[in-house]
Amino acid sequence: MGLMQVAALLCSFIILSLSSLSNSLSFNYYHKSCPKVESIVAKVVSDATSRDKTVPAALLRMHFHDCFLRGCDGSVLLESRGGNKAERDGPPNVSLHAFYVIENAKKAVEAVCPGIVSCADILAFAARDSVVLSGGPTWEVPKGRKDGRTSKAGETTQLPSPAFNISQLQKSFSLRGLSLEDLVALSGGHTLGFSHCSSFQNRIHNFNSTHDVDPTLRPAFAASLKSICPIKNKAKNAGTTMDPSSTTFDNTYYKLILEGQTLFSSDQALLTTPKTKSLVYKFASSKEDFHTAFAESMIKMSSINGGEEVRKDCRFVN
Repeated sequence: MGLMQVAALLCSFIILSLSSLSNSLSFNYYHKSCPKVESIVAKVVSDATSRDKTVPAALLRMHFHDCFLRGCDGSVLLESRGGNKAERDGPPNVSLHAFYVIENAKKAVEAVCPGIVSCADILAFAARDSVVLSGGPTWEVPKGRKDGRTSKAGETTQLPSPAFNISQLQKSFSLRGLSLEDLVALSGGHTLGFSHCSSFQNRIHNFNSTHDVDPTLRPAFAASLKSICPIKNKAKNAGTTMDPSSTTFDNTYYKLILEGQTLFSSDQALLTTPKTKSLVYKFASSKEDFHTAFAESMIKMSSINGGEEVRKDCRFVN
């Protein structure tokens, strides 16, 4: 290898090192510049939740959907402008709501520390606070994300679908550096919230050429879903809660998988490999094990990085 090639390699190594350094997150990122940021965000999330119990599920889902496209860069918060249709208007995201909570938190933070805290970090704090408010675990959120400048509705097709089988789920998660354990732990976020019929319709009508209903569904449960979501469903917002304790961050979700009473094909798919099945049993039998694994996987997922600025308004690029 010639001297010029060595120099070029060294130069690219330094650039790579610097870029990874500039993108690295830390737990004390706002220690001096905005020490009260987390308590400010927590109060806004808590106040919103006291008025609307669906807020925590909405914010947790919003953070997932943000991190799975372009990293956790707040791109899901951008509004469509001009000819550009943003992520939040893509088919899987049209049911996202509670954006106003992040906007209110941003305003409250800007009043104390203008131009310091990214919208992506505020969303990561809000997702953690949502879990805590619902009786789930807490964790230290890595800080220092930057906000992205690109948001495209067309890219929402890359989000994991509720109809995915285990190999599709594994591929989707591994593309983002997440393991099978992360997949099973993060799927536990389905303990919170509500689902529209469209996300599980495939399991209760015309499932395949042999069965009208997915045979892994418990028959009584399938019948109740059919009554909520008839084949010619006209009710725009028809659907059901993700589990009976849909505002409590517990391990009921895993128990329901074992009983054939979860909504999504992707939930039931967790029983189709020995590794994921054993984790479902583990989390179904211990809420503590689930909470510990969920917190660890959230730290890992929320560290997928992207973005290049600190937005002044979460809805628009600077």
